[in-house]
Amino acid sequence: MSFGIKPLGSRVVIKKLEAEEKTEGGIILTSSAQEKPQMAEVVAVGPGTKDEEMELKAGDKVVFSKYAGTDVKYEGEEYTIMSQGDILAVVE
Repeated sequence: MSFGIKPLGSRVVIKKLEAEEKTEGGIILTSSAQEKPQMAEVVAVGPGTKDEEMELKAGDKVVFSKYAGTDVKYEGEEYTIMSQGDILAVVE
């Protein structure tokens, strides 16, 4: 899926999943009280490098390191570009 951002090397572009707006007890959280999501969907992957083969593909749901990546805004949407090494797991 080509959408305009093409990551280089072993980098990936992810779109974070929305934060929960309610607690299990039904309390509605303000945006400042919501925990930043650590799950995302991969929207683009780079070709990999000689030293690091690309293990991810577009469409994978992943868990990533909390402070990893660089946030970018493209055509009104927010994405994060990060190294494949900052992805902790693929959610099946």
